Amino acid sequence: MPHSGARVRAGLGTGAMDAVVVGAGPNGLAAAITLARAGRSVVVYEAAATPGGGTRSAELTLPGFVHDVCSAAHPLAIASPFFRSLDLARHGLEWIQPDAPVAHALAPGRSVVLERDVNAMQESLGRDGPAWVRLFGPLVGEADRLMPMLLRPVIRPPRHPVLMARFGLPALLPASALARLTFREAEARALFAGMAAHSMLGLNRPISGSFALVLGLLGHAFGWPLARGGSGRIADALIAEARSLGVEIVTGREVRSLAELPLAQAILLDLTPRQVVAIAGDVLPAGYRRALERFRYGPGVFKVDWALSGPIPWRDPALARAGTVHLAGTLRDVAASEATVAGGKHAERPFVLLVQPTLFDPSRAPAGRHTAWAYCHVPSGSTVDMTAAIEGQIERFAPGFRDLVLARATKDTPGMEAYDANYVGGDINGGIQDLRQALFRPVVRWNPYTTPVPGLYLCSSSTPPGGGVHGMSGFLAARAALGRL
Repeated sequence: MPHSGARVRAGLGTGAMDAVVVGAGPNGLAAAITLARAGRSVVVYEAAATPGGGTRSAELTLPGFVHDVCSAAHPLAIASPFFRSLDLARHGLEWIQPDAPVAHALAPGRSVVLERDVNAMQESLGRDGPAWVRLFGPLVGEADRLMPMLLRPVIRPPRHPVLMARFGLPALLPASALARLTFREAEARALFAGMAAHSMLGLNRPISGSFALVLGLLGHAFGWPLARGGSGRIADALIAEARSLGVEIVTGREVRSLAELPLAQAILLDLTPRQVVAIAGDVLPAGYRRALERFRYGPGVFKVDWALSGPIPWRDPALARAGTVHLAGTLRDVAASEATVAGGKHAERPFVLLVQPTLFDPSRAPAGRHTAWAYCHVPSGSTVDMTAAIEGQIERFAPGFRDLVLARATKDTPGMEAYDANYVGGDINGGIQDLRQALFRPVVRWNPYTTPVPGLYLCSSSTPPGGGVHGMSGFLAARAALGRL
């Protein structure tokens, strides 16, 4: 029997749950916690055997080596208004701040480091130091007021319009243009480009510069921390918080249709549009369903985890100061790599994002051993093995790296999607975040968390503010649901 939209209408009879959440990633858990804090009864259904989504850790290579299955460094989590509203330390979550948030390798033996203190960039960037401080200094000084606006829908009137304009006007520019207009030397341009490349957009695309601005701001104001013991500790803390509020979490339960769910006043889906259409298409109006079907996904990632016999032997020791290292070269090199992927091809020298957690958290490996985590961007759905290309980039800046490899584990884009169905084609951001889908995500709608079906809400990274471990999509969706319950 087809599922009726009435089953998810608010104000149903006695005995109905207040809310059901489908998906126990950071956003699904954030939604459940927000609803439960408001006194609502909540049950969460998760298809995987364990909750956590992108915040799981596992022994992927050898016993005793703990690897982050997806996310590793968490600047958005520590800055998130949702996370900052919780006392997750009481559930064992501890943030570790590396000496430097991120470093960028330009050439063998030559790198540039993002310092926590924005004013320290005056000295480290030479002629570009003053320009860096002029660009980031005002943003860092207003970080506490700025981040809540950045982690909400773009189309809403900002609480502080002048401050938002100071960020938003340069953020509209392509990263390559903004870097060349602002900086004169290769170091500052490359550092900026590496942060912009997290966008998974070509650096000649509008708003790609916004990612560098946000990540630089986060690095200076909050750091790019690691979770002690692995990213799975973030999920553990969120789960403990949810259960302390009475949330029921059911794992190993894949929801294929809304008809499988218990009667509820609100249903929140931590799913991308493809999965939403699959399980709710029979109750969605045809126009809204077609709009979801037009939602666009971005490039995927190819990921490698290593168990190592020692620390990575960087030619430039400065790279060992950073938790996250970008391996690519100059602005031109980064832009070329990302343009190749945007064109549906694989870069010979890919832009590689690498995290070296055991330099700062030795609990993740046996004594004297280390782990490393890295990925590069690839076309959506790619099955090409990029291990050699990634290791070639590392070896270029750290000769002898391959001699330290005890074991490795890899995931191509089908492997990423098998791990989490929200990673469509290997896209870890829940959909491309170009100008159109930054403004209207996932469809053109004033409140992107609501749907035309009363009581049915969306709360995944396919809604604002997009990808990343911040919980804000779940938090804001739950607030929308509470406003109508």
